[in-house]
Amino acid sequence: MASSSSYNSPCAACKFLRRKCMPGCIFAPYFPPEEPQKFANVHKIFGASNVSKLLNDLLPHQRDDAVNSLAYEAEARVRDPVYGCVGAISFLQRQVDRLQKELDAANADLIRFACAGAIPPSPAPVVGPPRQRGGGGGGGGGGFYQSNYTFPYNYHCPWNGGYNPHGGGGDM
Repeated sequence: MASSSSYNSPCAACKFLRRKCMPGCIFAPYFPPEEPQKFANVHKIFGASNVSKLLNDLLPHQRDDAVNSLAYEAEARVRDPVYGCVGAISFLQRQVDRLQKELDAANADLIRFACAGAIPPSPAPVVGPPRQRGGGGGGGGGGFYQSNYTFPYNYHCPWNGGYNPHGGGGDM
């Protein structure tokens, strides 16, 4: 029985190194002949001898993960010789940070809108429909953003304890 996934085809490592693929080839299970570039990248960055030593030092159940890590790092190094996979990780971390800020801003808006509807109505006069800007009726302030909208979810607002975000007393 041959050591590679195909009966008469050597593994990608042996083919690249131009040697005969023996039945106990350490590379055969991890570098199939259909993926020659995978071994070429790993060999270019780490060297076949170092990879062979590494695989021989690992337990068999750890080798697949090790080869996948080596292949990922090697491909990243080929694409970006200076930073390798650290460049990709940094890019993704910046993206996560940016998206976290967007999420925090959206959550703050949701809390603000929820709390605006959750403040118990005061005995002040009832606000009528929004006024149009511009024509008659003096005054300023518009009243456009005043509404009786309540947040559709059962949300506990931290400002319900008498705190008025627009000024005034409160026990916070």
